[in-house]
Amino acid sequence: MAIHPTAVIDKKAEIDPTAEIGPFAVIEGPVKMGPGCRVYPNAYISGWTEIGAKVEIHPNAVVGHLPQDFHFSGERSYCRIGDGTIIREGASIHRGTQPESWTIVGKNCFILASGHVGHNCEVGDGVKIYNCTALSGHVEVGRNAIISGYSLVHQFVRIGEFVMVGGGTRLGKDVPPYFSALGESECYGYNAIGLRRSGEFSPEEIAEVKTAYRTLYRSGKTFGVALEEMAGAMKTKTGRRIVEFIKAPNKRGIIGGSSERGEECDGE
Repeated sequence: MAIHPTAVIDKKAEIDPTAEIGPFAVIEGPVKMGPGCRVYPNAYISGWTEIGAKVEIHPNAVVGHLPQDFHFSGERSYCRIGDGTIIREGASIHRGTQPESWTIVGKNCFILASGHVGHNCEVGDGVKIYNCTALSGHVEVGRNAIISGYSLVHQFVRIGEFVMVGGGTRLGKDVPPYFSALGESECYGYNAIGLRRSGEFSPEEIAEVKTAYRTLYRSGKTFGVALEEMAGAMKTKTGRRIVEFIKAPNKRGIIGGSSERGEECDGE
């Protein structure tokens, strides 16, 4: 195990022998770290945090520290980082607020410099959170979503899988899977390029996503009427997933349409 002599490692920590810990890094508490991880200088990892294999934690990143929540009273809570995730300079990921609760970041995620994942967030596999983007507490992000730089996400917002959030967005409502968001919680289109490049979706599935977007946001009908019309037309699992997401219980409501006309959006 390559641990720099200036690193501070708690006796309660469980570090795989193949992990590398850089100068002045601090690992405090019963942290568990898997094989092949690399912790860069001055990173700080604390609490009941579980870190998977081949995770990179870059300089000045903070993982598993106390939540930024006035309701937190010091009980044990957790943080988990999935295999292959990269956490860049100055990013912060806080553990849960409620006793025995979790903040979870999935596998192969990319949290860029100064990104923030707040307490009790659940971030799916393959998510990219770009520079200076902040997820407030209890945010859910579906797999392979992209949240571009300087975006702000309100507490309890749900972001579906393969969603594309444009830079500088202020997101206060839920974004259904495969759609895109910009500005002040506005749905601007669907993530056509991202869906095609993923290789996971058939032309029929992508066509249904397009139909769903047009029905919900371009038909001129009230959202409830449009939703019921769309629900009856969806034949693929991808189309039905949009309906399922919108009809699921939520605390913030569903994103509205944009005043500017959009449709296909780049998902890379």
